[in-house]
Amino acid sequence: MGALVTLELPDDSPILALPWIITFGPLDDDEEWEPVVCGPYERPHALALAESVVADEELMAVVEPLLPRVSAEEIRAEIAAAQIAVEDEAVELDEATVYGDYEDVGDEELIGESARAAAQPRQPPDPAEVRAGVARIAAMLTRSDH
Repeated sequence: MGALVTLELPDDSPILALPWIITFGPLDDDEEWEPVVCGPYERPHALALAESVVADEELMAVVEPLLPRVSAEEIRAEIAAAQIAVEDEAVELDEATVYGDYEDVGDEELIGESARAAAQPRQPPDPAEVRAGVARIAAMLTRSDH
């Protein structure tokens, strides 16, 4: 059995409505192959597909939102935020004591649903359901109010 990693979000999070992608990669650091990125999907479809694949394979699946950025400035801002987050996490790790509150370190890491996914993998959605979801995503991404 593999591992599923995703964001733990409140039910009213606007991020849930975004398109989601799945990145499949090796579970073991000794394996070397290029990750496979699939999507975009609606979140429930992405989770169900990822759970279905990792239930039978020694793979890691990362399910994450696809954040559409329409300018180079927006992309640079996302990159800067990611770099700052890594630096902040490194500082947190350096400041953590050996027996400190390790639950606070890395809480933002995408581990929320991995235990639930391992317990009962969902049935993968029907391909027609996924195609309908992709059509809804395409319509959402092409709306001018976004």
